[in-house]
Amino acid sequence: MESASSRGHNPKRKREASSLPPSHPPPDFFDNGNDAHYVGGITGASNNSSNDVDLSLLEAVEKSQSAVEALDLRTLKKLVLSFERRYKENIEARLKYPDQPDRFSDSEVELHLELEKLRVLAGGPELYPDLVNLNTIPSILGLLSHDNTDIAVDVVQLLQDLTDEDVLEDNDEPARVLVDALVENNVLELLVQNLQRLSETDADEMAAIYTTLATIENMIEVKPAVAELVCERTKLLRWLLGKIKVREFDSNKQYASEILAILLQNSTANQKKLGQMNGVDMVLQAVAMYKSKDPKSSDEEEMVENLFDCLCCLLMPLENKERFVNAEGVELMIIIMKQKKSAYSSAIRALDFAMTKYPPACERFVDVLGLKTAFSAFMGKIPMSKKNKKESYQEELEERIVSLMASLFGGILRGTRRERLLSKFVENECEKIDRLMELYIRYSDRVKSETKRMEQLEVDDIEMDDEERYNRKLGFGLYTLQLIAIILGHLWCSEHQGMRARIELLLKQHKLSKKDVKDVLQEYHDNIGDLDGPEEKERAQSRIQKFISAL
Repeated sequence: MESASSRGHNPKRKREASSLPPSHPPPDFFDNGNDAHYVGGITGASNNSSNDVDLSLLEAVEKSQSAVEALDLRTLKKLVLSFERRYKENIEARLKYPDQPDRFSDSEVELHLELEKLRVLAGGPELYPDLVNLNTIPSILGLLSHDNTDIAVDVVQLLQDLTDEDVLEDNDEPARVLVDALVENNVLELLVQNLQRLSETDADEMAAIYTTLATIENMIEVKPAVAELVCERTKLLRWLLGKIKVREFDSNKQYASEILAILLQNSTANQKKLGQMNGVDMVLQAVAMYKSKDPKSSDEEEMVENLFDCLCCLLMPLENKERFVNAEGVELMIIIMKQKKSAYSSAIRALDFAMTKYPPACERFVDVLGLKTAFSAFMGKIPMSKKNKKESYQEELEERIVSLMASLFGGILRGTRRERLLSKFVENECEKIDRLMELYIRYSDRVKSETKRMEQLEVDDIEMDDEERYNRKLGFGLYTLQLIAIILGHLWCSEHQGMRARIELLLKQHKLSKKDVKDVLQEYHDNIGDLDGPEEKERAQSRIQKFISAL
């Protein structure tokens, strides 16, 4: 009974400075090995002793460094003019001496330094519209295809700086102008093409891969449509799938899993596209690496959570649920649950997504003996660890397993599988019904408490409309309470006298009646939306009305 809106993804995080490329050329900046062109701007002085240093010269250098030029339109034009000049000189030198690196290496260093200077523009995002109007964006982006990958790496770092989350805060309009200009000038295609030629055996290029992904994330933050554009226009999805498939863990694999989750979370088009690329099977392969082992660090643990986020997003379209079942995803999730490692709760969540409104997944779950594993979790027999002892974790897991149970009842409506499901609530003197009613009482009390609090707020002249009140109650457990009521409805409609008697007895013990359950179902009935169309809404309301009438 999982809904798309019930899962959020908040991927933004501060990035480690150590993961970014250095701000100066690396020792192997040139292919010809001539490093004399970059020695910090001082040449021929290495033979002088420290006693011969000209102190007046050092003082002059210090003064020049402290004189920071104001960042305004005039400064911007100077920076752009200087960059365009060095850009042109480098093109001419490479065209004139294509086979003589020593003849164009000087211009390459100068070009590198100009790109470094442009990074100061991140300190004045209000100037971004002027930068776009000066028509400099095409020249900057053109360098992503430069033969010297170090120049391309410089551009990636510049783009990351200009689009950084902290830089663009409170500068929405300049940010949109910049990102629109970047997209119009094929930044997505150029970034991904450059990404494919970067090597992870080189430390600087490995850092540039991370920075490239950060830039794409930054642009999605400013312009959400970029999430679908980058998948339409480039082979980024294919590259990300290849990255998460690698067995060795590193920061780039973690970030690739995060970007993939961001691309999938709000885009049905991307979910379907990845499914067509055998993405369901490949994500399952990545998850399978952790079926019998735990992540070794918090970063690796975050990556595993990202992978399950990807899997759950993929399971939204119906055709991908079928691919999941065919790839034996149900069996894999049950194995993960049985192994009782850190991915335990994530496997339950994935199963819930797979079984929601898809009976074949529910049937497969019963056929491969998943009921025993699921009911063990339902009864609170969950693996314990440091993280699992947290109340929030146990509560989330509780809600997940209730949702999974509701999905099973919704997907298996008749036959021997239905009988096997119902029989679980009779065995061991109806202990599963006892547990179900224990959860019902707890969530009912919580929702009632929040309802009273809202009534008090309204007495204090804090007004709320019906929708706001309903949403607040959902946040305090109403949705889980509704799912429990639906399961009670299924049990009641089975007409099993033993189960009915047990439910009535437990309600009576807590001074409740069937009317309380009917009220919860009625509120759910009245708030069913038409996201899946008016016909599906009518069918869903009809099912709930059947429970209300039976009770």
